[in-house]
Amino acid sequence: MTTKQDYDALIIGGGPAGCSAAAILAQHGHRVLVLEREKFPRYHVGESLIPFTYHPLERLGLIPRMKASAFVKKYSVQFVAPSGKASQPFYFFTRYDRDTVAQTWQVLRSEFDQILMDHTRELGAEVREEVTVTDLLHEGDRVVGVRAVDKTGEPIEWRAPITLDCTGKESFAAVRNGWRVKDPYLNKVAVWTYYRGAKREPGIDAGGTTVAFVPERGWFWYIPQHNDMVSVGVVAEGKYLTRDGVRSPEAIFQREVGQNLWIKDHLAEGQQTGPYYVTSEYTHHSKYCYSPGLLLVGDAFCFLDPVFSSGLMLALKSGVVAADTVHEALQAGDFSPERFAAYGATMRQGIENMRKLVYAFYNPNFSFREFTDRHPDLAGDITDCLSGDVNKDLTHLWEAISDYAPVPEELPLGGPQRAAETTLAAA
Repeated sequence: MTTKQDYDALIIGGGPAGCSAAAILAQHGHRVLVLEREKFPRYHVGESLIPFTYHPLERLGLIPRMKASAFVKKYSVQFVAPSGKASQPFYFFTRYDRDTVAQTWQVLRSEFDQILMDHTRELGAEVREEVTVTDLLHEGDRVVGVRAVDKTGEPIEWRAPITLDCTGKESFAAVRNGWRVKDPYLNKVAVWTYYRGAKREPGIDAGGTTVAFVPERGWFWYIPQHNDMVSVGVVAEGKYLTRDGVRSPEAIFQREVGQNLWIKDHLAEGQQTGPYYVTSEYTHHSKYCYSPGLLLVGDAFCFLDPVFSSGLMLALKSGVVAADTVHEALQAGDFSPERFAAYGATMRQGIENMRKLVYAFYNPNFSFREFTDRHPDLAGDITDCLSGDVNKDLTHLWEAISDYAPVPEELPLGGPQRAAETTLAAA
């Protein structure tokens, strides 16, 4: 067993949350090691950026690379009824500067995540691929490092003052610590695939995300990508998708295509390619963002229903905010739970605002078109939320929405684990 302690921070997971945190810590001059189980580039779903991804990308120094990339430009999101009738697109430039936040991208994750990992290495972080973390190392109630095996099977231990869990939906630490909490309502299943040559909207709408409804508040995503590809998937309750005993992902997908005329029309021109994928899209939250020596970032902290494509924004943002918080802790030599309270509160505020809009979306009594027709003064707040501008007071919006659909209570989760709670958990 080899043991090493040459780093200021260890990061488990080399996806967007892990690499953004590592990049910022490296920019601050810290020695940081990223341990990634897979070999990049690798496939990953979740391809649509929302406008407020711009700010962490700018902080990371990646905007020039994004502008030079082949990724499709995205200016809007629209909603489509099962009949095929589409809403007016929610254009981001009605609220934001056209040259910055108002335009974002539809990405191929294998390419986007590779760009982010390469950039993280260029900034000075060390990234080791094909390394599987097996355990967290503890001294008393404090995490002091990780135990892992490389692709040859050799066990290695690394130690550092703090470890960041950026393991995505797997949520390595939350599962092992018993911190994972399911959302009381947002429990869906997704089936998706890819099409080449499918129909696109004309002009500026060619890169827009479309959310197309199917019965029982299910929905399709339709995300145009470069190389004439489209990512398209259906999300709904499992009991709806598997009705009549249908369980084949291909059979489920093709049956649901007929449930929305817009989707049927747009896919008719294309050719399905590659496998059909299926996953449970269960929203989950972590009870805590931090315990001594351990910080949760990105989907490891909270995985939210994907309907508004908030995942990449929350991952990149949490990586940046987490890294700045860790930098301050390293400078002060102070890793007390209080230092991480603001990080947890910032991320939970944004998650709760987005979560409330997701709840409204799934309620049969709520319609974006009807709501904005009756409350044109709140259309901007809706656009802000869809854009990821969620760290703000949206009380007036939720009060108005509550006339159509119940607004969920905020979950009392996501703060740091205090000393008394740590002692109780250990007992």
